Amino acid sequence: MVKLSVCVEAFWKGMPLAEKIRQVKKLGFPAFEFWSWQNKNLQEIIAAKEETQLVLAAMCIEPNFALTTEGNEKLLVEGVVNSASVAKKLGCSTLIVTTGNVVAGESFEQTRRRVVRKLRAMSAVAAGNGITLVLEPLNPVVNHPGYWLTRVGEAVDILEEVNSPALKILFDIYHQQITEGNILAKIERYLPFIGHFHAAGVPGRGELVGGELDYRVIFSVINRLPYTRYLGLEFFPVGSDEDALRQVISLL
Repeated sequence: MVKLSVCVEAFWKGMPLAEKIRQVKKLGFPAFEFWSWQNKNLQEIIAAKEETQLVLAAMCIEPNFALTTEGNEKLLVEGVVNSASVAKKLGCSTLIVTTGNVVAGESFEQTRRRVVRKLRAMSAVAAGNGITLVLEPLNPVVNHPGYWLTRVGEAVDILEEVNSPALKILFDIYHQQITEGNILAKIERYLPFIGHFHAAGVPGRGELVGGELDYRVIFSVINRLPYTRYLGLEFFPVGSDEDALRQVISLL
């Protein structure tokens, strides 16, 4: 069965984080996730986790969106150290990594060499802390104009060169449908490299029902594959948050 995690950044706007975590529990999900940790009250998260016994499936490394930037390798390595320390306190073993944007006047391969070098250093620190980094391609068409890493195949090439068990891909089904499509074949082909999924409806990044993607089929494909990590629900409902999340459960 697909293990679902609710990205609380996308739901219950204005509600305190601890109460969001309780809502995740109330709806019957086993895990939650969020983006930045530096703007969160960590003690409140720890208390809410202890109360609900939920898993924190993933959070973002900080600083983020910084792999393509020149001259910040030391800062990023320190970011892994600090983020891994916080993740371990929160019982989280997955850190999300994004690349940042295309560097003006620089070829893809020039930027790629810099990204590989940084990820090799970052992955060594992550491995030493029992943490998995998940590298996320994003779509440059709708949500992230100018973003550098857009295709899963390009991310796989980076993983193969870095060659670390601590580096995987975050396969965001929403972003990849917009960028490339062919979702089911890509999930099966790249499964050994996938460390986390994100899901949202296309178009609009809303509910999982009613768009281009048949999530009932996508979930069934993931279910029959040897995938044991989490799939994060990172979508922004048009209607009721609770109804949208209950609808996801029905798709299983």
